[in-house]
Amino acid sequence: MKIKKNHKDIYTDILIIPSNLNELSKVEEFSYNISKRATLNEEQSDNLAIVLTELVNNAIIHGNKLISSKKVFIKAVFFKDRLEVYIKDQGKGFEPDQIANPTNPENLWKANGRGIFLVQNLIDNVEFIPSESGMGIKIVQYLN
Repeated sequence: MKIKKNHKDIYTDILIIPSNLNELSKVEEFSYNISKRATLNEEQSDNLAIVLTELVNNAIIHGNKLISSKKVFIKAVFFKDRLEVYIKDQGKGFEPDQIANPTNPENLWKANGRGIFLVQNLIDNVEFIPSESGMGIKIVQYLN
């Protein structure tokens, strides 16, 4: 984990992990540390932990297909009014508008497909950033 300070008093924390589900404990610790630095309240901190764990889990399984030589990059950027976290895998990406709505009756009993819906309901803003080198997702939590 690296912490940098630039000339604009914006802090950045970075975590890079191999695509291995055993690495999720590092993501939980990273989430705790950035929540503390951003002075998130308990609910925001819990939501961020759920969101980051879900997104990194998706990056490992769906993006990088559990190929441990592929990495998941997590970068937290602290601003005065918000916390932005970027998650990027090295997979082929997906079309966000093609994700089935898990609240539709035909999807209610499916075993998966709720992760992105959950993320969008627990964090202030979610932006998908597809690229040729993998799928990126930016999440934003506004600070109190």
